[in-house]
Amino acid sequence: MNILILGGGGREHALAWAVLQNPKCDRLIVAPGNAGIAEIAECSDIDILNPAALLAFCEEISIDFIIVGPEAPLAAGVVDNLRNAGFLIFGPTAEAARLETSKAFTKEICDASNAPTAAWARFTEAAPAHAHVAAHGAPIVVKADGLAAGKGVVVAMTEDEAHEAIDDMLGGAFGAAGAAVVIEEFMTGEEASLFVLCDGESVLPVGTAQDHKRIGEGDTGPNTGGMGAYSPAPVMTDAVLEAAMERIVKPTVAEMARRGTPYTGVLYAGLMIESGQPRLVEYNVRFGDPETQVLMMRLGAQALDLMLACAEGRLSEMHVNWAPDHAVTVVLAAEGYPGAYVKGTGIRGLDALPEDAFHVMFHAGTARVEGRLVASGGRVLNATARGATLREARDRAYAMAEAVDWPEGVFRRDIGWRAL
Repeated sequence: MNILILGGGGREHALAWAVLQNPKCDRLIVAPGNAGIAEIAECSDIDILNPAALLAFCEEISIDFIIVGPEAPLAAGVVDNLRNAGFLIFGPTAEAARLETSKAFTKEICDASNAPTAAWARFTEAAPAHAHVAAHGAPIVVKADGLAAGKGVVVAMTEDEAHEAIDDMLGGAFGAAGAAVVIEEFMTGEEASLFVLCDGESVLPVGTAQDHKRIGEGDTGPNTGGMGAYSPAPVMTDAVLEAAMERIVKPTVAEMARRGTPYTGVLYAGLMIESGQPRLVEYNVRFGDPETQVLMMRLGAQALDLMLACAEGRLSEMHVNWAPDHAVTVVLAAEGYPGAYVKGTGIRGLDALPEDAFHVMFHAGTARVEGRLVASGGRVLNATARGATLREARDRAYAMAEAVDWPEGVFRRDIGWRAL
């Protein structure tokens, strides 16, 4: 098969790594890819937000299967366009992708399907939003309703923080994404991620993970796209998993089908678990980053078979073969991230790292400039490892992170601390 993966980060490097292990893959192209992906696959600079250009590209080189990594092409209707033209593609339609692109839409689906989630209200004007905060007090959560690249959520521990977030969001800090805000009850408990494949009718859980969102050790400092993750998530016991599937995921998928917008692709449920009871924090309509890196380390070649079955509507035939193992990824970021950081700093030492079924250095934000490997983003490398225990996987991942010669790079030294 000729396979095209859309995206250029650590998630897409991990997807490419897993896909290449499957003998069904004859040719792999990643658009736009990055320096690490370019070492294992072809890269293309086609505009992945332009459905017409993508369609022409796929026809020209006879693509058999397309996997969409990030959310932006989904919101742009890439799946609708390519599927209507007869291409096999993994991901939801633009309408189904509203489960991520609109927080209020997700809340409406939860209400319609009785899925447990935080109490909420939506506002387009500042005055009633401020009044809502004054009436409910803090802590309280303020979210930009639309896509804000993972940055449009403020967990306000004081009313002043909440009022400031409302003014920022409705004042245009996130552009169109902040034209409306959703204000939610603050939930307590332990967070975990559940990844479920859906083909419109059937659902199949393909893994759990926990990530570390904050830049600082002990989960302190500003929120990031994620500084590390591990799988499986110990808090996701069989009982919690069953409750999440039966009360949250299955009712959501049934409600989407009832509305005539069946959900296909991967549904990433961010959950809050307290006293063994899961509640939905939010949905994402694609694999998480950096959670994909640990999931793919554990799934390997079967990931492609599962995604193909999902796109072909035969998920009910499939099951996941889990090894009793653990995986950890540690994100190496540019100093200053998630604030201002310098691009173009040189990275050395990767050639000496182990590269096997237990150790992979995924690239998230790298480029080649005159033969030199340089940092081109905020999150730059993902030191990812597998082990028989979480501690073994963590130790292997940290040995890789420590061996990188990149003075401008930073990483947290406590990934996995909750579980360990």
